[in-house]
Amino acid sequence: MPYKELDRHKMRFKSLRERKNKVHIEEDHVPPTAEPRALSDSGKKIVRETVERLVTAREKKRSRMLTFGAHSIKNGLAPVFTKLIEDGWITHLATNGAGIIHDWEFAFQGHSSEDVRANVDRGEFGVWDETGFFINLAILIGAYQGLGYGESVGALVEKEGLQIPSEETLKYTIKESVESDAELAAAAADVLAQVRAFNLEPGWMRVPHPYKRFGLQSAAYRLKVPYTSHPMIGHDIIYVHPMNHCAAIGRAAQRDFLTFANNVTNLNDGVYLSVGSAVMSPMIFEKSLSMAQNLAIQADWHIDSHFMVIVDLQESHWDWSQGEPPDTNPDYYLRYNKTFARMGGTMRYLSADNRDFLLTLVQELEKA
Repeated sequence: MPYKELDRHKMRFKSLRERKNKVHIEEDHVPPTAEPRALSDSGKKIVRETVERLVTAREKKRSRMLTFGAHSIKNGLAPVFTKLIEDGWITHLATNGAGIIHDWEFAFQGHSSEDVRANVDRGEFGVWDETGFFINLAILIGAYQGLGYGESVGALVEKEGLQIPSEETLKYTIKESVESDAELAAAAADVLAQVRAFNLEPGWMRVPHPYKRFGLQSAAYRLKVPYTSHPMIGHDIIYVHPMNHCAAIGRAAQRDFLTFANNVTNLNDGVYLSVGSAVMSPMIFEKSLSMAQNLAIQADWHIDSHFMVIVDLQESHWDWSQGEPPDTNPDYYLRYNKTFARMGGTMRYLSADNRDFLLTLVQELEKA
């Protein structure tokens, strides 16, 4: 007997306008000129080393990748990230599904971050129509167009709308491409299913984003800097909404992962920054580096001179330049540090607030 699934169409959704939020981007955004709190002496040394490595990596046209958790966006740091890509210091941004959601909500309505405890109790956590509808629809259309997850949402924000294909166009695409391009046929079928389920009118769907000047995704899309998302099914509030179609999520996220991995192939003499991402960043990096090494070894070389800076709040009492500690040491269980310590190259760990690290970094780069 098959498992019984929950029917999301039976749920009652509320407008995002009704939600109380904790962060308001106009008041809470962090400009690149804001004064950071002073880092420790070792932290300042790591920042200086990072600046030197970024300068060298840019001169050599190597990858400069910045992977971050959702709190960096919730903390209002999008203007700082935007400064880094505008000035050419960072060539790839990567985050998780929550990072995409907060950035989109800021661009769409200017505020984000709900009260999880209270809203779960009321059956309202994540049950917000616009967030679930528009982000899922953007990914659905983007996957059909061959875009990645982050790129799809960035296009929605920057263009302030979506082009909805007609049923006739989708049916024609399925019929004509099923033999020559089965992936396109399947993506068209995904869109067709949701166009019918939600009775979507073909043509341009206008979706204003009055606060998109604070949107990192739109800035990355405009500047043509890869901004990839690396989600996990069920981890984010967009999965609550019936517009969610996980086949499309998979198509777009696969493109993002392979884009990420491709940029890791150019990481020799490059820089990898991991800021406040204890799970996603180390997990996708170790697989991507293994794939990149596989290809490099076939070409008779090896990725050895990559520079990794890991930033998180957790204090560590181990010198990670000496490798990983024994399993009798509590620091052994700082999983993200242990993972990066196994990745070759040079690793530095800095215990600091993401705001203080990123502000210090962007201001030191101004002097470089």
